[in-house]
Amino acid sequence: MGSWQAAVVTTVGDEDVPSPLDAVVWPRRTARLSLRRVKPADAEQLWHYRRLEEVTRWVTRRPHDRAELEEWLAAGLRDQLVVEHGGRIVGDLMVRVEDAWAQREVVAQARGVQAELGWTLDPAVGGRGFMSEAVGEVLRMCFEDLGLRRVTANAFAVNEASCRLAERVGMRREVHAVRDSLHRDLGWLDGVGYALLAEEWAARTRPAG
Repeated sequence: MGSWQAAVVTTVGDEDVPSPLDAVVWPRRTARLSLRRVKPADAEQLWHYRRLEEVTRWVTRRPHDRAELEEWLAAGLRDQLVVEHGGRIVGDLMVRVEDAWAQREVVAQARGVQAELGWTLDPAVGGRGFMSEAVGEVLRMCFEDLGLRRVTANAFAVNEASCRLAERVGMRREVHAVRDSLHRDLGWLDGVGYALLAEEWAARTRPAG
C-alpha cells in the first residue's frame, strides 16, 4: 500500500500557528484501531515498514536512513497521525488542512475549509481492512468534528491499491491527468485525484427512513 503525492495546491503554513488537529480529542477509536497524533518516539516503529521498497515505491519521500526519517517526522508532527492495532503502529496518515482556491474578494471564506489526506500501511498487515477503517474515521473527523467542506487525495494512477482504497471509502475520482506526475524511477506518469464533499458524506451517513 502506498502513500499519496503532495497536493497541487497547499497552504504555506506557519508552524507557530495552532494546527486544526489540536482541537480534536485524541485518541480516536474504531472497532479495531486507535488513531493519535504522531510523536518523535514513534520513529522506531515507523522505520520498520517505511524503509521497505514496496512502501517507498509510491511515497512522496524515500528516507535513506532512520536519521532522515526522524528529521521528516519532527517536521511533520503538525499533520501526521499514526494508526495502532493491539498497541502496535500498523500505518500512518497525513491530514493536511488547507485553503481552497478562491478569487481575491472571497479568499477569507476559503481559508482552512478542506483537507488533503495521505496514507501508508505496513504491508505485514495488508488485506485486513485496517486502512479503510482508519481513513473512514478520518473522514468522519474532517466533516463532523472539523466542519470541513471537502477532502481530497492524489495518487499515481498506477498505484492501484491506493486508488481502490479511495474508492472503497466513498471518494470520487474527479481528475485523471496525463503524464503530469514525475516518479523518481518510472518517469512521467498519469496522476489521479479523488475528492469527497461534506454533503456527499452526510448523504452516505444519514440514517435510513
